[in-house]
Formats: sequence, structure tokens, C-alpha cells
Amino acid sequence: MNDSDDDFSRFAWHTAEQRAAQGDSRQVADLAVELTHRIEAAAEQTRDHEHQLAHLVRVLAITPGHDSLTQLLRLFTRSQGPGVGLAPRFVASLLAEHREAADLVGPLSERDPKGRLDELRICLLHELILRGVDVDAFPKTIDWTRVKYGDHPLVWLPRRRSPLETRVVFPSRAINSSAHPGGSVLPKEGRLDPPTPRTQERSALVDTATLDLHQMIVSAPEAGGWGHSEAWVFRADEEVEPDRVPALLPTLPMGCVEGLGATSRFEIARRPADEIWSLLFATASIGIGHDGAHGAFGRLWAWKSLAALSDAPADASAEEVEHHVQQTTWFHFESDAEWFCNEIFADYGIAALSPDRRRIAVLAATATD
Repeated sequence: MNDSDDDFSRFAWHTAEQRAAQGDSRQVADLAVELTHRIEAAAEQTRDHEHQLAHLVRVLAITPGHDSLTQLLRLFTRSQGPGVGLAPRFVASLLAEHREAADLVGPLSERDPKGRLDELRICLLHELILRGVDVDAFPKTIDWTRVKYGDHPLVWLPRRRSPLETRVVFPSRAINSSAHPGGSVLPKEGRLDPPTPRTQERSALVDTATLDLHQMIVSAPEAGGWGHSEAWVFRADEEVEPDRVPALLPTLPMGCVEGLGATSRFEIARRPADEIWSLLFATASIGIGHDGAHGAFGRLWAWKSLAALSDAPADASAEEVEHHVQQTTWFHFESDAEWFCNEIFADYGIAALSPDRRRIAVLAATATD
């Protein structure tokens, strides 16, 4: 059909019902088919434009110098909304990787009455914090958390890097290439593998995770696009000593250990809280099969998963969560249960014994569906 867009729209809105009532439904259907073709073509063109835009933005973000940064910010301030189509999380990550904080703070703090730099600013703030920058040395960054578009989830995070956040891994990116570090393998240190054959008697403990709690525990792998993740929470009537946890986990009613034989591989290690944070941060920020949530939101979702695993109160501040996490006993495990795909860097399980030793929370993540 060679109808102009105006003729096409005029028919679709003002003539279709009349033609159908007159028994000419075929022309209505033909135009509907034409419209689907136009939509598909427009979507393909949009994807091409988005890919081209992403490359141009990457060039500007990575190219050294004041001019490239100025032109990059011009894109944001002239866009139709706060970073529309410009992937502020990704741009903030690139800027923090390739430029000094002192070179960024001034230009990013320029007047922006429409708030189009808000998302870029607040993401960049946390990218810099993760890289050890003392943002309090740059007073202008105080305004970066005062977003125009209402409360922002990143405001919950602290303006300092916690001792839990010292094992940070970042991708290494150039204009036309990227290198992503691998995941975390089970260490030889702190191993507590239960002896085999293990008991096949199932524990009487029952999963008590609510939907909200489940979603919070798995927030890090969900943000990272992992293939599948699950969470379970068990409460005991009496205290569970940490040395009982390795033997107890394979007996719990969890899909991630279902079908595990008495002698099948089940390996577990006790790990410090900062290593668990690092594992969750890499899970969320780098992701599997795509770019993940990047540093700022990777930081947020690592903390949220930690908070839920450690039984921190739902309304706890970041500082309160940090204290709770430090009081929790952490375990990292792997197994040959069918739930896991058993590929290196593509599976893990985390178990958390709460400070009162009456609650065991488990997160299992795998790269496959």
C-alpha cells in the first residue's frame, strides 16, 4: 500500500468501522497487516538507532579531555527527559572508570533546572564512592542526591565506602571492547564440607519466606540477569550452632539440594561478610549475558540482598544493616544437585545464620534457566 501516513491514520480512525459495517472487512484487515509491518520496521530502526547512540555515547564518555565531557553532558541536557535513551547508569560507570573525580565534579554540578542530569549525577556519586573517592572532599556533590524527580532508591546508600565494600571488582572497557572479571569460586580456606555419606533424612524445618522477603533476597541476581534464583528462610526453635550448618543445609527442603545423593558433591566454606558482599555486588553489577545493573545500582542490590539474608529490619538504615551483616555467620556452597548447571562462575549458594542463631536464610543462583 502506498497510502501516506495521513491517509492511513484518517482511514484507521474515521473509516474502519464504517467499512466493516458495510461488509468490507478485508480492507480493514489488510490495513491492520500493513500497520504491523510498519511497527516492526520502526522497531528495527529504533533498535539500530539505539545501538548507534550507545556507541557515540561510549566514545564521548571514554575519550579524554574536557571537550568530550562537555559534549556528552550537552546530550543529557538537551534530551527530552532525565537521560532518555542515554543509559545514565552505564555512562556513570564509564565516566568513573576513565576520568578523575576532580575533572567530573565541576561540569556535573552545573545548573540543571530541569533535572536532566539527576540520574547521571546520583549514579556517578556511588560509582566514585565504590572506587574509594572521598566525595565529602567535593562539597558540590551534596546536591547530587537532591533529585528533582522525587525520592531515589540510591539515596538510601551511605556516602562512604563501607569496610564491607573493599573487594570491589569492575569491568575494564575501551571504546570497542570490554573485559568482565569472572565470578567467585569456592575457596579452599574455611572449608567445612560435611563427611560422606551424608544422612538422607530430611529436616523438619519449614520454609517461611514471604513473597516480599524472597524478592528482596534474590534482588542481586535478578538485577544481574542471572538465569534463575531462589530463596528460602527457615526458623528453628532453638539456637543452631555455626558448625551444624554445613550438615544441615543438604537436608533442608530446598530445590537447590533436591535429589542430592548421600555421596554427591556438596562443598561449603565459611566466608567473611565482605567476600559475600563482593559476590553479590559482582552478581548484580556485572551480570550474566548482559551489562548488569552497573556499579551504583549493583551496590544497592548487593546491600538489599545482604539485608534480607541477615534478617535486618525492613526499615533499617544502611549503617544498621552493616552492623547486622557483621554479626551474621556467612557460608558459600556449591553442589551437584540438578538445580545447578555446575559450570565455573555460573552457580553459587549463600547461607546466612542470623545473629540470634535461630534463622537460616539461603540464596541460590544459577546462570541457566
